[in-house]
Amino acid sequence: MVRVDWTGGMAFESTPPSGNKFTMDAYTDVGGENKGPTPVEALLSSIAACSAMDVISILRKKQQSVTAYRIEVQGVRGPEGTYPRPFQSITLKHIVSGENLDPAAVQRAVQLSDEKYCTVITTLRAAPQVASEWSIE
Repeated sequence: MVRVDWTGGMAFESTPPSGNKFTMDAYTDVGGENKGPTPVEALLSSIAACSAMDVISILRKKQQSVTAYRIEVQGVRGPEGTYPRPFQSITLKHIVSGENLDPAAVQRAVQLSDEKYCTVITTLRAAPQVASEWSIE
C-alpha cells in the first residue's frame, strides 16, 4: 500500500512500501509551492524509470557497456481548460551511450521492457478499473 498525506497547501507526501518518501506539489499559479513534481510529472517519471531499469538490467546481461543513458518522455494531453485531461499519447525516447554498443541489443532491450517487463507501461495499456472510497475520521 502507498500512503499519501497532505502536508499543507497543495503538497502531498507519498510513503511507499519501501519507505522512500517523496513530495508532490502543484505549480505556484494554482496554489502550490513547487516542493516536488506534480502528480502528472511523477507519472511520466515513473514510466521512464520503470523502463530504464529494465533496459539497463537487460543490457548488463547482454554484456553491453553503457556509459550514459536517459529517457525523454513526451506526453500529449487533451486541450487546456477541459477536464479531465488524460494523456492521449506517451512517447519514450531511449538515448543510450557506450562503447561498441550493439544496436540490436539496445533495440531488443527496449522492446522487452515495452512489451514484457515494465509494469507501469503494461498497467497503462491495460486501463485497469479504478475505484474511489472515502471515510471521515
